Amino acid sequence: MYLNKVFLYGNLTRDPELKALPSGSQVANFGIATNRSYKDKSGARQEATEFHNVVAFGRTAEVIAQYMKKGRPIFVEGRIQTRSWDDKESGKKNYRTEIVVDNFQFGADGKGGAGAPHVGAEEQPSPKDDEAIKYPDEEINPEDIPF
Repeated sequence: MYLNKVFLYGNLTRDPELKALPSGSQVANFGIATNRSYKDKSGARQEATEFHNVVAFGRTAEVIAQYMKKGRPIFVEGRIQTRSWDDKESGKKNYRTEIVVDNFQFGADGKGGAGAPHVGAEEQPSPKDDEAIKYPDEEINPEDIPF
């Protein structure tokens, strides 16, 4: 059995570009930057950044294009794919290696949220003792639930 599986967690390097294929299906192209920290031979801490080309199709492409912007973190699960095409002007063969998204999750926004608009803890009023949540005393019967 062979395996072609990629997991990336990084920040978008540019806003997703949403286009429609001739079939009518949507495709989104964007980039993700990932960092790696390591110690070199002298023991000094080094950081290396990798840039990945990413493509998503269908509803996944639409959601990513709608909610993600440059600089936002994202977790992507997918596969590596290399495309090739001939440049008509120079006659040279070009290659592009990209990650094709199978699944994704919005990354944390740096304030503890998961990518959605967030109200910081400093902006939230603290609940007063008399405003505590009051739960019903009786048991909930599953037959009473309307769905």
